[in-house]
Amino acid sequence: MLKLLVVEDHALVREGLVRLLDQVEDETSVLECSDFESAIALLDHESDIDLLLLDLALPGIDGFAGLDILRRRYPAMPVAVVSAYDDTPTITRVLNLGASGFIPKAYSGEALLNAVRAVLAGQIVRPKGQGEAKMDDEVPVPPRKVSVRPEEIGLTERQAQVLCLMVRGLSNRDIAEQLDLSEGTVKIHVTAVFKALGVSSRTQALVSVARYGIDFGNVF
Repeated sequence: MLKLLVVEDHALVREGLVRLLDQVEDETSVLECSDFESAIALLDHESDIDLLLLDLALPGIDGFAGLDILRRRYPAMPVAVVSAYDDTPTITRVLNLGASGFIPKAYSGEALLNAVRAVLAGQIVRPKGQGEAKMDDEVPVPPRKVSVRPEEIGLTERQAQVLCLMVRGLSNRDIAEQLDLSEGTVKIHVTAVFKALGVSSRTQALVSVARYGIDFGNVF
């Protein structure tokens, strides 16, 4: 029998997911928890969970920290994040932390079931269309208590340096001089930074830096 675990604090959403996931296979058992602590307690006694579906915005714990704990403590158990926070940096960070998939809550029931079946089949599931720019006021960001390292959201060392200097107000020409690069190369890095953040302008990039709490402490 297929055994799934849903960790979601909103009762209505959790109940809907449980009913929907019961359709994944003919014989499916769907367990549920409303918080992270109860999920850990259950997992310590249930060693045969085939897939855990995790909400990022759980009470009492940063969602990314919770995901990291699950991957370290139960490395053989696949974890898929089901969240309304479906901006590009969040998805990238979730997958970098070892999640087997990211499933937006905006998905239809059929799309969610297909994504779950893909994860169960061993695929890494990422929403289609990610990487396209969104306006800064359209990007929800999950609450967190810790800062984010640039590499956690998909930035290379050089891209992080370019973004750091953008935050300091340097122009592309100034950044080129600072990093001993051509201005054309800097523009390529800026484009890559925009793609990683899911934005389309410097202003939106700076808003994202503030929202995510990106830590440039070790960039230079």
